[in-house]
Amino acid sequence: MTKKQNLSHKQTRAFQPEKLSKPRDFILPEVIKNAKAHRQSLVLEIGAGKGKHALLFAKANPQKQLIAIERTRNKFEAFAKLVQVQNLANLTAIHADAIAWIVQAIAPNSITQIYLLYPNPEQHNPNQQWLNMPFFEFLLSRLQVGGKIILATNIERYIDNAEEQARELWCLPTVRQEVAIDSQRTHFEIKYLARGQTCWQITMTKPEGYQTRFDDWQALSSL
Repeated sequence: MTKKQNLSHKQTRAFQPEKLSKPRDFILPEVIKNAKAHRQSLVLEIGAGKGKHALLFAKANPQKQLIAIERTRNKFEAFAKLVQVQNLANLTAIHADAIAWIVQAIAPNSITQIYLLYPNPEQHNPNQQWLNMPFFEFLLSRLQVGGKIILATNIERYIDNAEEQARELWCLPTVRQEVAIDSQRTHFEIKYLARGQTCWQITMTKPEGYQTRFDDWQALSSL
């Protein structure tokens, strides 16, 4: 861990990646090994569910490589079947805990976009919200300058807190907007909008010169 001084954010609690165990049966995907050589943009989706957004994104962006992570087995198995049938070369589905897997696999300054679509936090446990986690600093270190994190939710208290944390704690330029009523990125999004609920999205951008404790921390699989 380096650059403990002059950090670009105000998070005092430090994430400890060295304490995480490697996910079971971990294999570094070829797409990560080859992305730099082929000058391909790497995009990350955390909590891909049954893969609706991942499949739509991969089809619409053939020039980008999407890595979509889902922890729940039954959702991942449904997702993996669709990936196999549709045979999209630019989509890699991963069954793992996202935090441990990212520590193992993702190098600093290598991701252009990160999607966090409709996470389902325990509302009485704010520590489970992404922007309240010390891990969020590590995630920012994996993002390229100008890269974006997109978070969507139907929970107004969640989006209010995320917007405040993004600006005040993480010191990130942030844009908040309502999700269009005809958006269909995920099954949750379709369900919420059909019920007449409002969904929100914030887009956070990593600015030039942004410093974290983990800017020189290499993925453990490459050590």
